[in-house]
Amino acid sequence: MNEPSVRHYLRFNDLSRDECDDLFERARALKQKFRRHETTHTLRDRTLALLFEKNSTRTRLSFQAGIAQLGGHAVCMNMRDTQLGRGETIEDTARVISSMVDLVMIRTFEQAKLQRFAACSRVPVINGLTNEMHPCQVLTDVFTYIEQRGPIQHKVVTWVGDANDMAHTWADAAQLLGFTLRISSPPEYRIDRARLNEGQATCIEEIEAPCAACADADLVTTDTWTSMGFESEHEARQQAFARWQVTSECMARARPDALFMHCLPAHRGKEVSAEVIDGPQSVVWTEAENRLHVQKALMEFLLLGRIKSE
Repeated sequence: MNEPSVRHYLRFNDLSRDECDDLFERARALKQKFRRHETTHTLRDRTLALLFEKNSTRTRLSFQAGIAQLGGHAVCMNMRDTQLGRGETIEDTARVISSMVDLVMIRTFEQAKLQRFAACSRVPVINGLTNEMHPCQVLTDVFTYIEQRGPIQHKVVTWVGDANDMAHTWADAAQLLGFTLRISSPPEYRIDRARLNEGQATCIEEIEAPCAACADADLVTTDTWTSMGFESEHEARQQAFARWQVTSECMARARPDALFMHCLPAHRGKEVSAEVIDGPQSVVWTEAENRLHVQKALMEFLLLGRIKSE
């Protein structure tokens, strides 16, 4: 059974608004320390287990580097190579792994699998991505917006493309942080409103035409047309999403100081044009680096609580 003090981060709104503010403040301080090559060993000798069922570049590297920069170390495991691949239950695996480490990050397919693991873990569990949610990425994206432009409350975020795990996580963020989420998707790939609560639903506007959805937006963001786990739908998705590309025409409809983000990997000429992702409004490389600093702040918070930065 979990101890009462254990905090997990399985979806965006597992943090309160005040906790997000504290975490963003800490991430900013950690980034400054990183740039100044200052040592910050707040998690000295702590161990992070990284469990992967899906491929990863940014998640793997940012968590491994992050725990090392905080003085700890990581153990990476492919879930296919563990006893889970031979029929051990998620619950038994969770009890064993959480008895040997201080934190667990899981990147898997079903959110339910993550929740089952967390229910039996005696240490904090972090969602590194599921089919339903990607909270670390959206937490980073919100931090990146605030870092570049200030508060996100009352702003307009436009999501162009598949209403996937990212879109549903943006819905969590919109409700918690008080901004409007505008979604442009093909009819057959719209957001699943059955998964939304009343508060989320009131934050969302659906506008089918991509450029119209970008009108007066403060932030425009997108993702690949075919997410991991949906490769069998690749050809159908290529046809369905052909018009759902963030182009310079779309960005011209957004506010003059609007930012463009993409969680990567990106496919130029598909979900985004090269002139947008490589253009002056794009902050995708800053966004990618910020995964490192936001996740360091998150790991600190889950293990140590709020840390007041100098």
